[in-house]
Formats: sequence, structure tokens, C-alpha cells
Amino acid sequence: MDEHPGIVFRDGPAGRRAGLVAGPDVWEVMIIVKNAPEAGDRAVAHAAEWLDLTPDQVLRAVGYYSGFPEEIEERIKRNREFGEAAEAAWRRQNEALG
Repeated sequence: MDEHPGIVFRDGPAGRRAGLVAGPDVWEVMIIVKNAPEAGDRAVAHAAEWLDLTPDQVLRAVGYYSGFPEEIEERIKRNREFGEAAEAAWRRQNEALG
């Protein structure tokens, strides 16, 4: 935490994860940054506006990501897989009600 001020660690059912103080998890910020329509400072501004954060908060998340990309990419991957599995279950349920 000394190397990344503004970043805290939270425990939960999915394990320990990095997040912004009083803000979203780093992986959530990075999804928005990485999918922004533009790169660089404009991606930071886009994420800040989308998540109601300051650009400084977004840059703190980007800083953590740059030090631990594998950790954050794994969290993004697990979240995507969970979402895909939940959607597939929902579709099967709707088809069964059909």
C-alpha cells in the first residue's frame, strides 16, 4: 500500500482484491479505461466521468495495474467468465419457460 497510495485491499468471497479508497476495485476501473473509445488522457477522463471519479483516482488504479497486470487481468477474466455463465443459465431458464 505504501507503493500505491490510494489503493486498499478488500477481502470477499472471490478473495483479496485491490481497490480505490472509497471507490471501485481496480479491475472495474481498468475495464472502463481499456474499453474507452480513445487512449491516454482521454481514456482516463472517460473512465473518471463514467465512474464518477477524479482523474487522479483513475490514475492511481492505472498505476496499480501497471505494477500488477497479471493480477488484474485474472480478475477481469474471472468476472467475464462468471457473467457469461450467468447469462447462459438465464437463457436456458428462459428457453425452458418458453
